[in-house]
Parts: sequence; structure tokens; C-alpha cells
Amino acid sequence: MDAGRWRDAAWLGRAQDWIDERVERTGEIEQPHVRPWSTVMRVPTSGGDVWFKANDESLRHEVVIVERVSSRRPDVVPPLIGADVAAGWMLMADAGESLRSVSGREGSLDRWLDVLSRYASVQLDLTGEVDDLLAAGVPDMRLATLPAAYVKLVDEVGAEPRFHDALPVVEALCAELDAYGIPELLQHDDLHDGQVFVRDGRHLVLDWGDACVSHPFFSMAVTIQGGLAWGLDDMENSVDTAPFLAAYLKPFGGDDLVPAADIAMRLGWVCRAINGRVPGDDASTMTRLRMFLDGRP
Repeated sequence: MDAGRWRDAAWLGRAQDWIDERVERTGEIEQPHVRPWSTVMRVPTSGGDVWFKANDESLRHEVVIVERVSSRRPDVVPPLIGADVAAGWMLMADAGESLRSVSGREGSLDRWLDVLSRYASVQLDLTGEVDDLLAAGVPDMRLATLPAAYVKLVDEVGAEPRFHDALPVVEALCAELDAYGIPELLQHDDLHDGQVFVRDGRHLVLDWGDACVSHPFFSMAVTIQGGLAWGLDDMENSVDTAPFLAAYLKPFGGDDLVPAADIAMRLGWVCRAINGRVPGDDASTMTRLRMFLDGRP
């Protein structure tokens, strides 16, 4: 993947023209985020900054996801000003301040109780959208796909034999989790405090580019085990995460689903390793595989 495309003068000119058709700028566009797979640009307007995002071909489905979420649950994403699915472009209102900054200033993780309850309700509200999202290219990480995808991944990254030997564990956990009969839904797959923002008292979820269709509880691998359990001071297992898990599970049916969530959080690292793999960054992939097999990074 090449990040140079996002700095190409001709491409920038087309993006600026598209933006100018939708808002009245009051200054120059800035490009603070450039990655091989996407770029984000800040656009000043008389009503405040708005944000343009462009994704490469592999992530263009994010536009479809944001459109669907915005349509059904406008309370959890910033207002969508413009979108071009074919180009992978979006223009959105400012989302406010990151939850990471707000939680640090407040010295509390309590806002996550609302975030997780709200996020679970969004997953359930989009139940009827799953087939359309898959057709639009949202990755299929459903339980039936995981064992084969796991084998392919550990081969590609040259993982040590113990990871190959763990295939029966993946298969058994998938079967055990499937037995709970929980529908497979859209899940963010990278839900942490850098992806949640606070504006006018509302908690907004951004950056749906890594979202996939999978077991909904897979999200809690990153959110709870990879984030909340470490607390504000980044100390492993320093936080009692039970209240946060309970807040998330309540819309799905409550505490009886804790055993299912425990299985899902373990398998969620398999999903994250497969779905979030960036070529050339096998170190991150191996960290996620160790979280699955060892419970530690």
C-alpha cells in the first residue's frame, strides 16, 4: 500500500472540488492524517471544522456502514454531510473531543457504561442490515469462516507450531459459542477510547473501517481486555471490568450471557488478528494471536 496517492496534486484537487460542492470553506484544507489505506483532512467552515475521509479500495465499505448507522442511529455518529460510496469518500461534522482525553481529565472510565450500552443497541438495531452490508463488501468474519481463515493467517505470518496446533481449540470454541444462538451482526472490531468522541454530552463512535460481520461480542476483546482492563494508568488487570461487560450485555439479555462473552472475547482476538492484519506489520498480528492463545500480549 502506498500513502503517496493521498498527496498527489491531481487527487487533492478532485477531493477539494468535491468538498467545496458541499460546504463553504473559510480557509485552507489541512491534511493531518495520512496512512497507506486512508487519509483524513480538516476543512474550516463558518460553522466550525468538518472532516473529510477517503479510504482505499479495501475499506470503501466504511462509507456504507456510516450511512446505515447514520440513518438508523444518528445519535451515535457525527452528522454525515456528504458521501460517495464508489470513491470511498465521506464528509462529516466535527465529533468533538476524544474519550481518551475526556476520561483522562475526569479521572474516570464511567462514560464507558453509556458507550457500551449504546453500542450494543446499535448492533441490534442494524440486525436487518447484515446481508446488505456483506453484499457491500464488509468483511465476513462469522464463526463458520474463522477456522479456515485462522489456518491461512498462521501460515502467512510464519507462526510457531503451537499456533498451528491450536486449530482444534478455535474450532471447539466456535462451536461452543455458536450453540448460544446469538445472531452474528456488525461489530466495530477496534472499539477503544481513541475511536469514541464526546460532543454536546453525546458519545459518538467513529472509524468504522475495521468493522466486520461476526459474533457481536467479539468487539469486547479490544474494548475490555485490550483497553478497559488496563485502566487509565495502563496497568494490566487494574480495573474490575464486570460492570462494563454487564452494561454491554444488558441489551442482548443480561448476565446469563457472561459465559458466552468470555468465549467471544478469546475468539475475538482471532478475528482481530485476521481482520486487522496490515501487511508488513506481523508483530501486531502475533500480539493478537498471543492474546488468543496465552491471554497476554
